[in-house]
Amino acid sequence: MQFTSEQHLDDDVIERAFSLGEIPGILWTPVAASASAPVPLILLGHPPLGLHKMYPRLVARARDAVADGFAAATIELPGSGDRPRSAAAEQARTALRRTVEAGEPVDAETVDALVLPLVDKAVPEWQAALDALLSLPGIGGPVGYSGGVISIGIRLAAVEPRISAAVLFAGSLVPAAMVEEARRITVPLHVLLQWDDEGNDRQAALDLFDAFGSKEKTLHANMGGHTGVPQFAGDAAAQFFIRHLK
Repeated sequence: MQFTSEQHLDDDVIERAFSLGEIPGILWTPVAASASAPVPLILLGHPPLGLHKMYPRLVARARDAVADGFAAATIELPGSGDRPRSAAAEQARTALRRTVEAGEPVDAETVDALVLPLVDKAVPEWQAALDALLSLPGIGGPVGYSGGVISIGIRLAAVEPRISAAVLFAGSLVPAAMVEEARRITVPLHVLLQWDDEGNDRQAALDLFDAFGSKEKTLHANMGGHTGVPQFAGDAAAQFFIRHLK
């Protein structure tokens, strides 16, 4: 891991851009974090739209996490931002757009082609980033995962023992294989669902929640569309992490 820039966002937050090989990322830490007073870590997942485009939303989430006493970090997803594109992924995205524009249901083959290769590549990269982040002074466990492509969160929570709790954002483009992996998850989960999300199959999201193997799992459903998550829903997710990571 090499840090490429550093800035103080205010009196309490240090933001550092880094690169992990070809993977760009951003780390936010409380000024008070130190080797003698390490803080827990929250990994901030996001859609594959590029860190530059997602930055305003990511930095807002990071500020909230730091205010609660956590470090927060994110990385650029495969095929996103300035990272090399995959011809197969671009073909799957084109098929998805064509299907959605036609008002037709998205078939399982398209979902698998779009999501499974992304999960297979992204999860080991998140694990490599986690290795590097936990080696830094001022950052310790436990670790939480928040948001992002829900299938990435499913795989990471299922295979990475350092993930102690996860907040997942409901989405319906979930391959059947990922639903089966969801049954292996045992860590506490807090799932956010927008009841009227225009891009989400509500029943598919409910079926996925039912599949999660965790003994402690909470579904926080609110009326409204995809971008209408109320502030109190975010506050509830923050309290979930405070309860399980501190």
